[in-house]
Amino acid sequence: MFDLSKISEVLPADRILTGDADIAEHSYDAWPVAIKWRQQGKQPCKPEAVVKVKSTEEVSALLAACNAQGIAVTPWGLGSSVVGSPLTENGGVVIDMSEMTAQIKLDEVNLLVTIEAGKRGDLLEAELNKRGYTLNHSPQSLDRSTVGGWIATRATGQFSSLYGGIEDHVIAIKIVLPDGQIVQTKQTPRAAIGLDTKEIFIGSEGTLGIVTEITTKIFPLKTYRLFETLEFDNVTSGLSVLRTITQASIKPFLVRFYDVDESRHAMKDSKINKCVMFLGFEGVPAMADAEYQTVIDICIEYGGRTIGPDGAEAWMDRRYDFSAIEKILAEPGGVAETIEISDFWSGIEGTYTALKEALKPFADEVLCHFSHVYAQGTSLYVILIGQAEDAAAAEKRILQIWDTAMTICLERGIATSHHHGVGLARKKFVSADQDSAMIVNRAIKLALDPHNIMNPGKLGFTDNTIKSEK
Repeated sequence: MFDLSKISEVLPADRILTGDADIAEHSYDAWPVAIKWRQQGKQPCKPEAVVKVKSTEEVSALLAACNAQGIAVTPWGLGSSVVGSPLTENGGVVIDMSEMTAQIKLDEVNLLVTIEAGKRGDLLEAELNKRGYTLNHSPQSLDRSTVGGWIATRATGQFSSLYGGIEDHVIAIKIVLPDGQIVQTKQTPRAAIGLDTKEIFIGSEGTLGIVTEITTKIFPLKTYRLFETLEFDNVTSGLSVLRTITQASIKPFLVRFYDVDESRHAMKDSKINKCVMFLGFEGVPAMADAEYQTVIDICIEYGGRTIGPDGAEAWMDRRYDFSAIEKILAEPGGVAETIEISDFWSGIEGTYTALKEALKPFADEVLCHFSHVYAQGTSLYVILIGQAEDAAAAEKRILQIWDTAMTICLERGIATSHHHGVGLARKKFVSADQDSAMIVNRAIKLALDPHNIMNPGKLGFTDNTIKSEK
């Protein structure tokens, strides 16, 4: 147990929490394995203290104190990570950012908003909507995740095919380095002055410092939208459509394509026996109409059949609902996991087939869809649902799913994560995924965090690998 007195010198005692309930609350996130730990009474990721901070200056003072003592520090937003990103394997302090929620500035001329990192996504979106704006960043976890969490995990949203991921939205960030120094990156539309410093921290999962403020783009709310639902006989045809429209620089704001198994769930109809695609277009009516008709023509060329807007519109109404997976996981033997990867167009169908077949032994259903598309390729989102004997067996099954899926991704040379990040779920696969790039990653880690206090063990930054660079 470390000495809390140094922390007590820089923060009020009532915000340094060591009670069993507070520790337990910060020992589990939304990773299915962590849910199974809780059901078994296991607590392998247990901090020694939880500290609630309210300002950048408090974060700075706290990190300086922890760095001086070599205390492990793990940032915490709302604990909604589905891969174990905010869970500590090294005890130490969890820094709870959930009370840093201020909207600092709304810039309606340049279409920017600056907020503190603990701001919950749906609350920020609601505030902006009242003023006629939107983030156009809409992860399924919008109502349970923070802006800082999006930065930490390089998140993306359901409309990324038009608006991009969080890295395309962020203009500037304020970061507290492990030794307590505060860094503010410059706000400009674009610059060519050396490195883009903020990019070092996007996706770093709290291993290099703590982001405390973010300036991000906003957009005027669109009032004109068109939706369509289409059927396809097979995955090949639908993927051909997605590739054709993205490579023609046509960007529907909504693009989701489901294989037959998941189409039944997406349409809430067990009789569905076709692959289903949801499309949405928005903006200036003449442009949205033209995009709609052009894309529908392409779909028909590849054998697609329009069946009306109802399917896509119904999905829009329930797009933040994660309750089906939560209900399964709430059962001790319930097995449910989501794994998202990405691949080039040339390989994605082979990857889909390989993952689908390899994962079948571990679940009653293996559901797949493609929901973030680019000119060069697409994401693939795999959902697994099943039942095991008890929580221990379910935990073992979920870990087997991860080992199997990540091994296939590494063998095929594709991205082992598209938008959920790394956390504990992918921790042991990072070095193989990054290959020689780990030389640079470790050098940055060593330079910024030589004592390895920041979320140690994550992103392949183990004590041994850091020390080997010294």
